[in-house]
Amino acid sequence: MKKFAILLLALALVFSFAACNNDADTPDVGGDTPEVQAATITIAAAASLEPAFTGALIPMFNETYPQITVEGAYDASGKLQTQIEAGLAADIFMSAATKQMNALVEGGYINAADVVELLQNKVVLIEGVGLPSGVTGFADIANAEIIAIGDPASVPVGQYAEEIFANLGILDAVLAKASLGTNVTEVLNWVGEGSAQVGVVYATDAATMPQKVAVIAEAPEGSLATPVIYPIAMLAGSANAEAAALFVQFLQSDEAIAVFESYGFSSNL
Repeated sequence: MKKFAILLLALALVFSFAACNNDADTPDVGGDTPEVQAATITIAAAASLEPAFTGALIPMFNETYPQITVEGAYDASGKLQTQIEAGLAADIFMSAATKQMNALVEGGYINAADVVELLQNKVVLIEGVGLPSGVTGFADIANAEIIAIGDPASVPVGQYAEEIFANLGILDAVLAKASLGTNVTEVLNWVGEGSAQVGVVYATDAATMPQKVAVIAEAPEGSLATPVIYPIAMLAGSANAEAAALFVQFLQSDEAIAVFESYGFSSNL
């Protein structure tokens, strides 16, 4: 009986040791990173960002997170701000100026701590390819018959243009000949088609249509009080906060910044 008891104890120890080894060899599937659930998120972004997002960034993100669908709502930043205030179910907002972002922070739609001033851009003067305007820079822009700019009421680049013209002392002369676009895409098309002799857009906008528009000049030094900043933030009321946070984090990565730079933006991080 004593020998039988010892045998049972030995067998128990063997099985116990084997079980411990199996546990040690089994990887911790969960780890410290929780599994990301499938989700669809919407980013409300300035129209000037659409080529970078649709052409490269969203596909890159989906290589790592195929279960997260990213949809874009692209328009003038002021329009998007108004739509968010009216109930647009967006998860992320990225504007072409700080004004619209600040307004949503003040309204409680975005937490100030979540705002990241991600990118910089430049304001440029353009004319149509093969359609010489005779204009050499911002200083003599009033020589053009029709000047296309984004509506300053809702289009950030139009607000920057207005500031430039005011600082150059030619605002009234420009507004007398201005055709106001609802977004930068409209301004680009007007100039590219020749319905406006010149226009004011971001450098990145001009780069998307090299076959139709050419840059005449950049905004003169000192004509803008602040750099053109593109901030991004998750909406406080996002129904897909985890997925939205992952996308915002991805956009700050070195790989994403390199893509933005390939589209003409500069990092502001």
